[in-house]
Amino acid sequence: MGDLLLVRHGETEWSRSGQHTSWTDLPLTGQGEEQAKSLAPLLTGRTYARALSSPLGRALRTAELAGIPGVEPDPDLHEWDYGGYEGITTVEIHRSRPDWDLWTDGVPPGPEGHPGESPELIGARADRVLARVAPALAEGDVVLVAHSHFLRVLTARRLGLPPADGRLFQLATATVSRLSTEHGHPVIAEWNVRP
Repeated sequence: MGDLLLVRHGETEWSRSGQHTSWTDLPLTGQGEEQAKSLAPLLTGRTYARALSSPLGRALRTAELAGIPGVEPDPDLHEWDYGGYEGITTVEIHRSRPDWDLWTDGVPPGPEGHPGESPELIGARADRVLARVAPALAEGDVVLVAHSHFLRVLTARRLGLPPADGRLFQLATATVSRLSTEHGHPVIAEWNVRP
């Protein structure tokens, strides 16, 4: 059984400022491009049975700069739809909702086409991704390039935890994490690694 490598995209203006970013397709900053390039030693020289990326530019550009070959866009790897909280920081949300927590309270609807998502909806998308890559994992390593909250939920689901337990896994920009197996059970082998 291969390992599942999770790559969070490099820095954007909003990841730097802490603004919730889902469908707003911001480019990588200059720093984000350098971060993505720095991942190459951790990712090149491997053979991947499958390589998937969020269709958003920041993820695809990170995959390109990190030197990951044969990346296929997958819409299920899209970031959490933050609905009405798109572009807003947690600090700003807490001004009107001091006890708000993304993982338990979700988000209000946003503009048309962006109703927001709950941890359970993200968990269903993560489950679909895990089911799609399972045959490839039987052949070798799989790499997924995506976004913080989505990858945190995917990690929880891979480990057999509820989607909201993604809150337990902090994930920085431009990092590589590796989910492996031990005695037939999924485990975290490496987390939040930078060169």
